Amino acid sequence: MVHDENRPLVSICCITYNHEEYIAKTIDSFLMQKTDFDFEILIHDDASTDRTGEIIREYADKYPDIIFPIIQEKNQYSQGITNISGAFNFPRARGKYICMCEGDDYWTDPDKLAIQADYMERHPDCTLCFHSAAIEVTDGSITDGRMRPYKEDRKVSSEEIIDKPYGYPMASMMFPTEYVRELPDYYVNCPIGDIPLQLMLAAGGYGYYFDRDMSVYRIGSSVSWSVQMRQGDYEAKQDRYFNQMKATYEEFDKETFGMFHDAVESAIKRIYFLTRVNTKKFDEIKKKEYRRYYKELNLRTRFFLKLEMLFPGVFAWLQRLVHR
Repeated sequence: MVHDENRPLVSICCITYNHEEYIAKTIDSFLMQKTDFDFEILIHDDASTDRTGEIIREYADKYPDIIFPIIQEKNQYSQGITNISGAFNFPRARGKYICMCEGDDYWTDPDKLAIQADYMERHPDCTLCFHSAAIEVTDGSITDGRMRPYKEDRKVSSEEIIDKPYGYPMASMMFPTEYVRELPDYYVNCPIGDIPLQLMLAAGGYGYYFDRDMSVYRIGSSVSWSVQMRQGDYEAKQDRYFNQMKATYEEFDKETFGMFHDAVESAIKRIYFLTRVNTKKFDEIKKKEYRRYYKELNLRTRFFLKLEMLFPGVFAWLQRLVHR
């Protein structure tokens, strides 16, 4: 696809909801990008109840040729539109490529856009370019310091993108806009947008990973998907999540005529295993058929799982000590 010089090369797609504490830093991280090409910033605010919308308007007034906001008056997610990017940002993207970043994450490297766009311009068969990210914890959780799915710069096959043990940071992803002009049902119906998006891109080519932290992934903000998942009946939510993700992968398998069937089956099995880990179903976690996925867990997670399985009283005491 030849790029129209009268249009931006990259469209930055950002979705926000009650990100008053974070959104200014996020937008500033877009504006600091050093490029020899134009880019646009598409922001969708889903009727935030704090000052997020007001802050976005202030930036849009200051940068009217770069920032294009949609400030909703009624929350769209509550109306059943769960993939906001696909509904409101992708259709208006004018760039050859799209970059993603949610309103509570931010970029840290001013050369991020230039590095990724340069690679994709030189490698038209690449459909997903991404990188590692630092992790910033906002609620005191103990976690890894980085999202680092691989240990070096390298190509990533379609099968690896589909069946991966570690997630890719949403704020690291760049991909050709043409792949999201028409969205399949499995994207629209999925509870989270990054997985079906990655499946779509995997079917079209290969990925390239830069082992370089160029963004920050925030964990623990009160409006994050993972925090809200833990509220209410967590076990029922995990079961529902697995069933929705299973349906997404199975529909993708049909759409691609079974071309990646083995990777799809393994990915479904891993998601089931991880929901059993999250809900502490130890009898299932210990089954031989999940040994591969158990070994993929980091050492800290495996240590605490073993501790809780063997010494539940000690584990409960440690939890109280950490959270008091």
